[in-house]
Amino acid sequence: MKDIARDLGVSLMTVSKALRNHSDISEQTRKRVLKHARQLGYQPNWIARSLATRRTYVVGLVIPDLMHSFFAEVAKGVARKFEPLGYQIVISNSEEKAEVEERQIELLLARSVDGLIVASAQANGRSGLFQTLRARKVPFVLIDRLPAGLGAHYVGVNDEEIGVLATEHLIEQGCRRIAHIRGPAISTGIGRLRGYRRAQAKHGLKAPPEYVVSGRHDDPSGYEAMRDLLRLNPRPDGVFCYNDPVAAGAIKAVLEAGLNVPHDLAIIGAGNVHYSDLLRVPLSTVDQSSSLIGETAADLLAQCMEAKTQPTPKRIWIPPRLVVRESSRRI
Repeated sequence: MKDIARDLGVSLMTVSKALRNHSDISEQTRKRVLKHARQLGYQPNWIARSLATRRTYVVGLVIPDLMHSFFAEVAKGVARKFEPLGYQIVISNSEEKAEVEERQIELLLARSVDGLIVASAQANGRSGLFQTLRARKVPFVLIDRLPAGLGAHYVGVNDEEIGVLATEHLIEQGCRRIAHIRGPAISTGIGRLRGYRRAQAKHGLKAPPEYVVSGRHDDPSGYEAMRDLLRLNPRPDGVFCYNDPVAAGAIKAVLEAGLNVPHDLAIIGAGNVHYSDLLRVPLSTVDQSSSLIGETAADLLAQCMEAKTQPTPKRIWIPPRLVVRESSRRI
């Protein structure tokens, strides 16, 4: 660090703050310091740094499904922001189970992580876990899911808007018997169902109760739910699916039944996962900017970890974006 300071003609404190991405340092100075540090092959002494700052430089990321590419993109965004600051990212998989999430967070706390980013599997009304984190003064940011009534930092997309966008798109394509394969009873599933119903009401449509069927978050549940919908008379002519994996399973069921997507049945998902345009019938979806969610959450958590007092909870909403492909394009 002394060599970097001498070569650039800045103080040792300036170099230290630049390497830690401190807000006191301008972006131009930070880039100069980081560039010169790379040129010199500078490797910080993390043990000494931890002792001096009383930090571990480890951040926990808790997600519900490691195999879901949406969360893989979120993780990339988190890493893109934190790794240049010298943080290690430890990823835990909750398997969409609240009790597993609680155990994973306890394990991360046992490692003295400096902060947490969590896509929570906790149902609405279950905020005890996060109240505990707040009492223990562990900075955390929620992403993608926001349990009702919880005052916490949050980065994500308004799920009701996702439901409205997807359903109105199907209406614009001429669909009038629109079904919904709903997700789990967490904020994402509840919000998207609410948006689906709001859009239907706006256009004077009312689906029978059997047009809303329960799925989970994966393609087998979408496949089984769509098979149930296909047995109805009249069957739906459009389906808004909770997410893209559910929609992929739904498309498989429709094609196996000898029907055409989108002319017999238009389908749209949510998430814009990396394979959505590679399916047998490329999938229409609502993009949630997963990588941007990760980057924004990392920036927010870094601010919380630098703050001397717990900042007022901030909510950052990422605008959803409709992506139209062949699975719903009827006009």
